[in-house]
Formats: sequence, C-alpha cells, structure tokens
Amino acid sequence: MARTHHDVLSVEWVKLELIRTAYATRGGVFAAMDPRAVVVWYLAMAIIPWFTHNITVLAALFGVGVIAIVLARVGPLILGLFVLGMGMEVVYMSIAAWLFGGNVDTLIALAALNLKLGIVALASMAAFVSLDPEKLSDALLAFRMPQMLAFGVSYGYRMLPILIEEFSTVFEGYRLRQAPPEKPGLLKWRSGVQYVRMTVLCFYPIFLNTAASVRTTVEALETRGFTRAGGDANSRSLRMQRLQFGWIDVVVFVATLLAVAVSFWIGATWPLYR
Repeated sequence: MARTHHDVLSVEWVKLELIRTAYATRGGVFAAMDPRAVVVWYLAMAIIPWFTHNITVLAALFGVGVIAIVLARVGPLILGLFVLGMGMEVVYMSIAAWLFGGNVDTLIALAALNLKLGIVALASMAAFVSLDPEKLSDALLAFRMPQMLAFGVSYGYRMLPILIEEFSTVFEGYRLRQAPPEKPGLLKWRSGVQYVRMTVLCFYPIFLNTAASVRTTVEALETRGFTRAGGDANSRSLRMQRLQFGWIDVVVFVATLLAVAVSFWIGATWPLYR
C-alpha cells in the first residue's frame, strides 16, 4: 500500500518498523541461515577491519557490508539512522581536525576510523535484523551462554512491542491534554520543544507499567518451572535439535571469505593512500 508523505515519519510507522526489525519479518538471506552461523559471520566482519589501516581494503569491506544489508533487507528506518549518524560523525570529525590544525594525514586517519565503525555497524544491522528473539536466544545457548542471559535477550526483544505501544498510548494522551503553542515560532521550534518535553514525560509512566509487566512475567515463569528447566541438560538439548547448518550457510561463508581476500588483494595492489 502506498504511503503519503504525511504518515511516513509518524509514530505508528516508527513502531511498525521497529517491530519488523526486532522480529525479522522482512526475510532475506541471513534470516534463512542457522543463527549460530549468523553470529559467527557477524563476529568475523566486526573483527577483520581492525587488522588493517589500508583505506582501499576498508572501502572494499564497506562495500561488502553494503551488499550484506541489501541481502538482509534492512528497513528504511535503521538505514536512515545509520546514514544520519555516519554523516554527522564525518562532519564532526572533519571540523574538529580543521579547528585543531589537522592535515591530510589526520583526515585519512579519521576516514579509516569511520570506515571501520561503518563496517561494524553494517554487519550489526545485517546480522541482528535477521535474527528473531527465539533464534538469537538459541544461538546464545548453543555457544554455552548462561540460560538467564539467553532468556534476557529474548525477553528484551519481546518487550519491545509492549514498550512501543505503551509509549504511543502515553504520548497520545499527553497530546490530547495539552494545547499546541499559540505562536509556533520560526520553523515551528516551539512545537518541537513541546514534543521533546512530552517525550521525556512519557518515560515515567512507561517505567512503572514495565515494572508491573516484568513482575507478572516472572511470577508466571516461576509457576511453570522456568528456573529448574533452565539448568536441565535435556531442556537445552531439546532446544538445540532444530538448529542445523545448511548449504546457504556454507555459501555465505565462502562468499564472505572470498570477498575479504579480494579486498586485501585490491588494497595491496592499488592502494588509495600510502
């Protein structure tokens, strides 16, 4: 369904985008992989950039990250935040280098740092946008993480829609009870200040409602024997039965290794900066 420009940045659209991101409903290549393979792939892509300062290699690895987020079908909200953050970081570091008497070498060093952070951010988006709470929890258990840590991650993901719904309800309540400014001001800055103030006020009732929800959840879990089942080996093995490596995991790993090797070869053959 086509959207008009009026509802593109609405609270409801942001809520739906966050839920799609948290529950990996967009599909993509990484969503079809074994969650253990996705975690290992992410760790590799997050560590490799820190072993080089070659701008050519980092630029090539950044391109690999861009291909990964395309294959992962990352949503526009996360991509927009990434582009905005990277752009502001580049502008901020460039201005800081100019004010403190930096030269070309300083800009090159800052560019290398920004590329490394960008590669890690792209890998994070591609991996964790493709893992729903259940898959991520199973992957952590497969790596022998504590049961409570795996459950905490899964529970945090599942609480996200509730928190967003609570925020939307409380925010709309504040909007209904407060009149807009009589004089919005230049570029409606007074309306912006009012929205920021209402956003801050929303967090207090949200914290109280979340605490009540957490207490109810804990009591429900304990009545079902969650603590005892968490330390049982049979319970862990039962959850691990559905995890299985497939051909797509091998293809993605081989393609990534080849792309990394080609990136280092290009950096050694045609360096952009010596």
